Amino acid sequence: MDYKTLPVNEWVEDHVKCWLESTGIKKEYVDELHAEEVTGPALMELDESFLKEMGMKKGQIQILIHKRNELLRLQSNAQQAEDSSSRTPDRRDAQAGPGRASNAPAQGTASGGSSGAEGTTSSKNTAPTSGKKQKSSKKSQLEKADEVLELRNCRPFRSQDSDFKYVKDTVLPPESGVTDLIIPCHEYKSFAIAAELNKLQLQSKFASEVIRFASGCMNTRTNGTIHFGVMDSVEDKGWKHGQIVGLKIKNREDFVDALDYIDKCFCDDLQEIARKCIHPPVFVEVISNDSQEQRFVVEVDIEPTLSLVKNNCFEVYLPKYNENGQKVNLTKEPALYQRLGAKSEPVQRNKLTAFIQAIQDRDAQREKAELSSTQVPTEIYEDLGRKLSVRLNNGKSYMDDSLWYILVTNRCEQDDLNYINFLMHLNIFCVFDFDEDSNVSGLYSKYKEHHETSSYFLQDFFEEIKTDSSPSQKLFDQTSWIFCNGRSDFLGDEKSCDENTWIRTKKKYLKKVITCICEEILPEGSFIVLFLLLSPVQKPLVETFQEFYTEMNGMAYITCIAESRENYSKWANLAQASCSIETLKQCSIVGMKLSHVDATIQKMLPSTAQPRHLPTSTGGVCTLPTREEEKLYSLEILCADQCDEIKSNPLSDEQTREIEQNFYRGKKIMWENLWLADEKLCGDIIEREACMEASKLLDGILRGSGQNYSVAKLKIFHHPGSGGSTIARQVLWKSRKHFRCAVIKTLYPPSTVCNHVLALRDYEEKEITHCFPVLLLIEDYDDEYFDELQIELMEAVATRKINTSRPYFILICCRRCNNPERLCKASPLDTVAVTHKLTQSEKNLFNTKLKNLQEKYTEAEFILTFVLMCKEFNKAYVSHTVKNILRGINPSSRDTCLMRYVALLNCYVPNSYISLSHCEAFLGLGAYIESKARAHDFKQHLSEQVRMIFIELRESTSYISSVRIIHCLVAKEILHQLSGNQPLSQLAAALLQEKALFENRFGREEFIKFIRHLFIRRDKRSRGDNTDTLFSPFIEHVCETEDCEKAIAVLKAAYELLGKDPFFAQQLARLNYSNEKFEDAKYWAEVAKSHLPNDSFILDTEGQVYRRWFSFTVDKSAEEATPERITEKIMIALKAMKCFRDAQQAAKEERESMNNAGYFGEVEVGCRLLRFLSTLPVFHRSPEGEHTELVKYLTTDYIPEDIKRPWGTLHSRLKGLRQNLYNALEWISEELSYFQTDKNQEKDDENDEKEEQIYNPRKWLRHQSAVYAKFFVSASLIDDSNNGPDTQFMRRMNIYRSGGGNVTNILSFLTDKKENRSAEKLERILSFYPENPQRNKLDDNDLIHFILCHITLACLAPGSAKLLPLSTLRELSLRFFKGKRAFPASAFFLLTLLYWPDDALDKEPNPDKDEILTSALQTLKRLYDIKMKDVPSRKKRIYTHFFLGKGYGLSKIVHKTKIDKLMVGSLDERRMKWLHGTVWNIPIIRDNLKRVSGWTKDRTLFIRGHVKELRILPLHQDSVPAGNENVTFYLGFSFNGLVAFNIEVENDPAIKRT
Repeated sequence: MDYKTLPVNEWVEDHVKCWLESTGIKKEYVDELHAEEVTGPALMELDESFLKEMGMKKGQIQILIHKRNELLRLQSNAQQAEDSSSRTPDRRDAQAGPGRASNAPAQGTASGGSSGAEGTTSSKNTAPTSGKKQKSSKKSQLEKADEVLELRNCRPFRSQDSDFKYVKDTVLPPESGVTDLIIPCHEYKSFAIAAELNKLQLQSKFASEVIRFASGCMNTRTNGTIHFGVMDSVEDKGWKHGQIVGLKIKNREDFVDALDYIDKCFCDDLQEIARKCIHPPVFVEVISNDSQEQRFVVEVDIEPTLSLVKNNCFEVYLPKYNENGQKVNLTKEPALYQRLGAKSEPVQRNKLTAFIQAIQDRDAQREKAELSSTQVPTEIYEDLGRKLSVRLNNGKSYMDDSLWYILVTNRCEQDDLNYINFLMHLNIFCVFDFDEDSNVSGLYSKYKEHHETSSYFLQDFFEEIKTDSSPSQKLFDQTSWIFCNGRSDFLGDEKSCDENTWIRTKKKYLKKVITCICEEILPEGSFIVLFLLLSPVQKPLVETFQEFYTEMNGMAYITCIAESRENYSKWANLAQASCSIETLKQCSIVGMKLSHVDATIQKMLPSTAQPRHLPTSTGGVCTLPTREEEKLYSLEILCADQCDEIKSNPLSDEQTREIEQNFYRGKKIMWENLWLADEKLCGDIIEREACMEASKLLDGILRGSGQNYSVAKLKIFHHPGSGGSTIARQVLWKSRKHFRCAVIKTLYPPSTVCNHVLALRDYEEKEITHCFPVLLLIEDYDDEYFDELQIELMEAVATRKINTSRPYFILICCRRCNNPERLCKASPLDTVAVTHKLTQSEKNLFNTKLKNLQEKYTEAEFILTFVLMCKEFNKAYVSHTVKNILRGINPSSRDTCLMRYVALLNCYVPNSYISLSHCEAFLGLGAYIESKARAHDFKQHLSEQVRMIFIELRESTSYISSVRIIHCLVAKEILHQLSGNQPLSQLAAALLQEKALFENRFGREEFIKFIRHLFIRRDKRSRGDNTDTLFSPFIEHVCETEDCEKAIAVLKAAYELLGKDPFFAQQLARLNYSNEKFEDAKYWAEVAKSHLPNDSFILDTEGQVYRRWFSFTVDKSAEEATPERITEKIMIALKAMKCFRDAQQAAKEERESMNNAGYFGEVEVGCRLLRFLSTLPVFHRSPEGEHTELVKYLTTDYIPEDIKRPWGTLHSRLKGLRQNLYNALEWISEELSYFQTDKNQEKDDENDEKEEQIYNPRKWLRHQSAVYAKFFVSASLIDDSNNGPDTQFMRRMNIYRSGGGNVTNILSFLTDKKENRSAEKLERILSFYPENPQRNKLDDNDLIHFILCHITLACLAPGSAKLLPLSTLRELSLRFFKGKRAFPASAFFLLTLLYWPDDALDKEPNPDKDEILTSALQTLKRLYDIKMKDVPSRKKRIYTHFFLGKGYGLSKIVHKTKIDKLMVGSLDERRMKWLHGTVWNIPIIRDNLKRVSGWTKDRTLFIRGHVKELRILPLHQDSVPAGNENVTFYLGFSFNGLVAFNIEVENDPAIKRT
C-alpha cells in the first residue's frame, strides 16, 4: 500500500524508505535507516543525536528533520480539518466532508452516481460555519470527486441479521422507484446534521422523513426502505450518490421512540395499520479498516400488505421543529404522498380524485404481486465440487506437491475431526490456528498423529522466520503450527484473550508474520491460503484474512470453506471491509458438508493406501509411517519400495515423457527415472563403468574387507556434467532393498543429521548389534562439514561398544571437481573418478542411446546436454554447437542479456543459479498460480535460442524454481561468443546495475551470495579446484585478459552496491598490493578497518599491505638508497609489525575463532627487516662473516654515530625487535604444541613460504627461528660479556640456530626420518647448556627446553651419554610446582610426563607426587580453556604428543611419531587408522604401549595416580560407558592433560580384542 494513503504512525520500514527517497537525502543514509528498522512511529521520534550516532552529516540531518516536521504538520492539519467537518452542524459542510475510501479496492462502479433525486430535507435551520474551513474541505472533496467507489448491495428487505454489515465509503445502488411492488424502493438520507441535534429535533426530523416516505409507499402499495447515513445528494461533488458514511448513534431508543409520531400524524383509524406497515428501525453497523469509530446506517422498512392497506388512503401530517418556540408542530394541512420515480411527492390537488379512485387498481396490483411472491423460486445450485477443485488445484483432476497450502482455521468440533483427513495429505506450509484447545481436543491433536510438526506462538514464529539469511530449511520440511490465541494446556504465560485484547496485543505479530511469508519466503503463486471455518467466527480470524488479502493483492490465491452458512455469513460480512461480498462468494465453498469436502479432495489426491517400507536386518521389511519419516527431516529417505505407488496411480504418457526428457536435458536424476527404467516404462539409463567400480568398492566395504572402520567412505569425484550424481544415485538405488539408504540435506547441522541417521538405523530393529550399515549420500559438501559429520557419527558409534565386521555407516561422498583423477590417485582404495572422457564401450552405449532418443522424440534440442556428453564435451564441438544455437539471436534483447548474466555466474560460481522470480522480474513478467503454467509463460517470453540453453530447476533448499545454463562449459562458450568487444568486466558492471535483479525479494539471499562468490570466492584444491587462487577466478580472469585497473573498478562497483561490504574493501586492498599499488591498498585497508576496526583478519590484511610494500621497496625499487629512503623502508616494516600486533590483540578478543596470522606476519616481516639491516653499510660484517655490529646495535645500548640522528625515534623500536620476535615465535610454538596442524602438514614439496605456512607450519617455524637467531649471534660479544646475562642470551640464540629454542622445534626432531642425525643435533644443543644446571640456574624457558631435549633425545637415542636420569629431571622441574609466578603450559605438560608413576622410582606410594600431578593437570585444563575461548573443539583438535609405554624411566615415554612409523600405508591411510581407532588393533603397537586400568563413574573416567584418583579426558566423551565400570585404556599426554584412548570395559566378554 502506498505510504501516501496511510498515517505516519502506521508506516512500516518500506513506507519510511519510500518517503525518505522522496526527500532527496543520500541513498546511503536511506539504506542505513531502513536497516535500522525505522518505522513510522520511530520516524516521528527521530532526533539529531540518533542521526549523528549513525554517522549522518549535519546538512543531511537538517534536511531530514525539516522534512519530517513538515510531514507531521501537514498530517495534523488534515486530521483537524476532517474532525471539524464531522462536528459541524451545517448540512452543506457535512455533505462536503471527505468521502475517504482509500482502503476500498476499485472493483465495482457506483452506477447512476448522479442520477438519484435530491433529498427533500430542509436546510433552513442550519448554522453558519467558517468560510475558510468550508473552502479547504471543499478542495479536498473535489480532489476525490472522480474516485471510483465499490458498489455494495443493500440489506435484504426485512432482514434482522445482526451479522450483516456495511463498509464505509462503499456505495449502494441508486435510489429507486416502484418496480414490482414487492422489490423495495430505496431512499437515502445523509442525516449527518440532524444526528448531532438534540433529542427533540432529531426525533421530529427522523419521524418526518420516515412518515413522508411511508405514506408514499403505502399509498402506492410498494415495499420500501429508507436509509439514514447514506448520501442522497449529488449537489456537492465531494460525495458519491449512495455513499455509505454512517451515523454516530448516541441512543438507539431516540430513533425507536421517534416512530411514536405515527399516532399524531395518521388519522385515528389508520394509526394501527400504519404501525404494522412501518417496521421498527434496523441499525446496520458500518465497518472500516482505517477507523475504530462505531457508526451505523439506520434503516426503516415499509411493508404495505394488502390485508392491512386495502381500500385505504394514507393522508399524513408531518412534524416540524419550531426553532423559536423550541417545540414540535404538525403541518397545518394533511398531505397524501405517492412514489414518483425515486422521490416521495405529495399528490397535487387537481389529481387527488383520480388518485383516490385508482386505489382499487393498485390494490389489485398488490394482490397479484403478493401471490406471485409466495411461489417458491427455483433455487440454482452451484457445482461446489468443481468449484473446490478449481480453487484448490487450478482445475486439474489430480493434486501434486507443486503448491503449498497455508491453513487458517478455528475451533474444530469433535464430530468434524472425522472429516478432515484431506488435510493430512495436503502440502501444508503452516497453520494459523485460533483454537486454544486444538492441542487437547482439536485439529492439532488429530494432525500430529500423522505428521511431525513444530508448534509456535505468533511472536515465536516471527522470531523463527525473521532472519537476514535464507529461511530455515525446516520450515519447508515440517509443518509449522501457529497457535494464534494461546494454548489452554500450555504451562507458560501464553493464554487466550478476548477479541479486542488480541487486536491490541497480538495483531502486530500476525501482520509481521504474514508480511514475512508473502514477501520473503513464498513467492506469489506458489501457495494457496485456505480458510477453514469450522465454528462461529471472531474478529481475529477476519483480521488474518484482511492481512493476507492486502499482502496477496486480492483473492486469486485465497479460498474459504464453510459448511455452516451462518459462520460464513458472519465472516463474509466482517471481511467485506476489504473485499466485496460478491468476490468473497466467488472464492468460497459454502454449504458443502465437510464429509463431502473431505471425500472430494481425497479423490483428487494420489492414492495413499500403500505405505512406505524399510528393509530390516532379518531380511523382511517394516512400515515407515509419514510421521516417523518427517521426524528425520534432515534426510531424504530412499525406501525399499520407493515410487511403487506409481503402480496404483499410473503416470500419463505425457508425465513419463516429461520425466525422461528433463533427465536427458540436464536435470538431476530422480528416483522416478530409475523406477520407470526398471519397469521398462521408459528407456534404460546407461551405467557408466565408474558405476560398476563404485559398486565393487561398496561390496568390498560391506563384506568387511580392508580396514574395519565404523564410518566408511566411498568417494565419487566427477567433472561437472559427467554423470557423477547419477552414478551415486544408481549405487544407492541398487542397494535400497537390502540396506537403509538416505540422502543427507547439508543445510542441517551435522549433529542433527547424526541423530537422525542413528534413528534411521535403529528404527524397528530388535537387535541393533546386527543392523545392516546405513548408506548415506552426501553431495557437494565442504570439507569442514564432512569432517564434523564423520566425527559426530564415529563418536556416536563409540558409545555403543559394538565391534562388527561391517561399518555402521557408509558415506557415499559425491562431489564435482575439476581434477577428479588427481583426487582419486591420492586415495585409490575408496575413490572413484568420473570424467568427461568415455571408454570405447561407453561411447558405443551413448551413441546407441542417442539414436534411440532422436528416433523417439522429434524435438532434438532437449537432448543437447546428452549430445555434448556423447562428444565428451569436446571443446571444439561445444564451440561449434553453441555457435549454431546462437545463430540469429538478438544480442540486445532482454532475454539474451539475462542469458549472459546467468552464463557469467554459471561459468565462475560453481552450483550457481538465478531464481525464476528474478528472471520474471528482469523480463517484466508476473507470477502465476501454478508452477507449470508459470514456467510455461516464462518460456514463452524467451527466444528459441535462450530456451535451448536454459534448464529449469527446483531448489530443494528453498523450493523456489530457478534456471541455469545446461552446462558450465556451455556457459563459458556463450560468454566467449557473445562478448564481442565487450569485456567481462563491463558485463559484470552492467549486472551490478540491474535493480530488477538486486531488489527482487524471493531468493535474494542466494542471489547475493552468488554475486559475492563471483567477486571474492577463491578456488581451493581442497574443494576439488585445479589450483589455489589468490582471488576469485573471475577477478583473476579480468586481471589476465584485461588489466588490474578493470578488476579494481568492478570490485569498487560491487563494494558500493552491496552496502559497502568491508570484505570487498579487504579484497580491494589485497588486489592493489598484489599489483604494487600500495597507496591505494593502504586506503582500502583503512576503509575495511573503519567498518570492522576489531576484525583480526582485516587488521592482518592491513599488515600484509605494509609487508608487501616493504618487500617491494627492498627488492624491486630502483630508487637510490639515501638515508631518507632507508628510514622510510624501516618505518614501513615497523608499521607492518605494528599492524600485525594489532591483529594479534584483536584475535585474542575474538571468542569464536583463532586467527594466528598476526604472529606469522610479524615474524616474517621482522626476519625480513633483520636481513635488510644486515645489508646496510653501517652494520658491516666481521672478518669471520658474523653480523657483530648489527648484533651489538640490536642487543645493547650501542648506536653507530652515522645513524644516531637520522634514525631518531626508530632506535628504541628496532632494539625491541629481539623481544617482539621472540614473543611471537614462542606463541607460535605453543600454538603448534596444543593442536593438530593441517592434515597436509607432511607435504615437503611446497617451496613457497606462504604455502609452507599453510601446509607445514612446523617446518616454517624451524626456518624462521634459524633466521631470527642468525642476527643475534656473535662470538666476539660472548667473549666480551664475561659470562653475564648477554652470554645466556647468546647461548639461547645458538640453540635457536641449531634447531632448538622452543618446544615445537625440539619435538620436530622426532619427525626427522634420520633419527641418528636428529640425536646428534640434540646432543649438540644440550652441550650449550651448563654441565650442572642446578648450580647454574637456568631461565624458566631455558629449563623447559633443557628437560624437553632430554625427553626427546631419550625417544631417539635411549643410550645417549648426554641423558640425565628421570630423578634428576624431576628435581629440576619442581620449580614449576613450587614457584609462585606464572609458567607456560609446557612446564605443566612436562610435570605430567615426569611425575607419572614409574615402576622403578615410585615403588612406594607418595601423595606429594599426586599433589604435583593434580596441580599440573588442573593448570593445564585452565590454560587450555583460556586458549580455546568459545571455539568448538572439533575445529581445533588437541594433539597428543606422547603415550605411556611399557618401559621405565624416560624409556616409558613413547612419542606419537614412533607409532606412526610402526604403521604401514600412505599418509591418508594412517590418518584413517587414527581416526577410526583401528591403530590399536595392530599387534606391534600394542606391544609397545602399556594398557592401564581405571574406572568410570557417571560417565566420568578416573585413574589411580600415586595414591589419589585422577580424572582423565577420554578421546571421545561418548566412548565412556554409562554406570560404574572397570575399564582399561591407553594413556596419552597432551597440553590439555591426560587422554584415554581405546577405552574397553575390563573382562567384558562382548569385547573381542585382536
